Amino acid sequence: MSRGFVIAVDGPAASGKGTVAGGLARDFSLPYLDTGLLYRAVGVVVADPDDEGAAAAVARTLDLARLGDPRLRTRLAGAAASRVAVHPSVREALLDLQRSFAAADTGAVLDGRDIGTVIVPWAPAKLFVTASAAVRAERRWKQLHAQGDVVSLGEVEGDIARRDELDQGRETAPLIQAADAVLLDTTDLTIEQAADAARRIVEAARARWEASRNR
Repeated sequence: MSRGFVIAVDGPAASGKGTVAGGLARDFSLPYLDTGLLYRAVGVVVADPDDEGAAAAVARTLDLARLGDPRLRTRLAGAAASRVAVHPSVREALLDLQRSFAAADTGAVLDGRDIGTVIVPWAPAKLFVTASAAVRAERRWKQLHAQGDVVSLGEVEGDIARRDELDQGRETAPLIQAADAVLLDTTDLTIEQAADAARRIVEAARARWEASRNR
């Protein structure tokens, strides 16, 4: 358990959680880990994402330096991530890495699918960021096009639906909102509005955390 202030940000694909989490890391001067990139890195490296043993072997030796690889931001990497993320041994292999990052004395911000429920359930600040499936698909479609990944909106909508089904339906660490996480629906919010709402949620959580430490 970290002695620092930890912020857990969870949510489905393209909900805006990465943008929110990155903004919170800057606002509160905390190191930030996009844990989805861990699964993308495993999925990109392993020859067959459905081979649990091979995927787990990659996960156990994963170097965080790989997370800067631009290939991890592609549509194919996202699909591979969902396939390796269903493997319990892969999730177990990455558990200590994520908890070690969160245990820094400085505190940390982590975003993913099971941060507030499994990785750092003790985090003093938890957000569950979501948006409608249609809005999430449009956001991801625009992002992919900006990266030069030409795909139809319909295909992206299908990708989002499949990823939601995999994330929410897996037996190990499914995507669910932690009981004490604050819901932030970004469907009708601009980036600035979402960032402001998240900052206010975390400021309140930090005030409670500091008060409890001073008792």
